[in-house]
Amino acid sequence: MNLIFVCKYNRFRSRTAEAYFKKINKNKNIHVSSAGVFKGEPVVKNVINIGKKYGINTNGKPRGLREDEFVKTDLIVIVADNVPASLFKRFKKVIVWKIPDTTQDNKLRIEEIMKQIFKKVDVLARQLRKIK
Repeated sequence: MNLIFVCKYNRFRSRTAEAYFKKINKNKNIHVSSAGVFKGEPVVKNVINIGKKYGINTNGKPRGLREDEFVKTDLIVIVADNVPASLFKRFKKVIVWKIPDTTQDNKLRIEEIMKQIFKKVDVLARQLRKIK
């Protein structure tokens, strides 16, 4: 199974979801990635440092969406409240979490949003564990 997390810029929410899923995933048949509707600016230190605090690596260059990726994608998870699901209506399965964004300097809010993403990813990972 191929899973992709999507947000607006791939600087925070989708990167956090991907990194945390990779950390907790026990099913090696699930392959995960992330991307933004738009390719964003580099990830800021606050996001990287708070991610490290929770044992995840959110560092790296933001990725923009490529349509060819979706041919092999089984599940799209929109981790954002500012990305319309209608962009993906022709693709297989889409889940929408509607998680808000924040400014990159608001450390408290970044941490709160990360925890919200972790909870959602925990539930998703439990649901997907049965997939062989």
